[in-house]
Amino acid sequence: MFSFILPCYKWISGKIGRTASEEVVMELIKTKYLPILLYGLEACPLNKTNIRFLDFSVNGFFMKLFKTSDMQIVAECQLTFGFSLPSATILWIESRIFA
Repeated sequence: MFSFILPCYKWISGKIGRTASEEVVMELIKTKYLPILLYGLEACPLNKTNIRFLDFSVNGFFMKLFKTSDMQIVAECQLTFGFSLPSATILWIESRIFA
């Protein structure tokens, strides 16, 4: 379950190749695969280590997509594309459910 994001990227890049822009790939991940991942995680008890691993996987996805290893660039790309890390999304969902 936790190694879900990078295979999704590999599948998308295998289907569309490098012809699609980063915007298209990001939109596919945000609208197709991230909701599936978050829905599946509702059934799993998550500790801080699991959530950090999810964030690590998303950061790895950004590093592959933008061909960088600089975390400042990754953070800027996430901000530019409006992509929140799973930890922030999970906290937002939990605050809405238990509020």
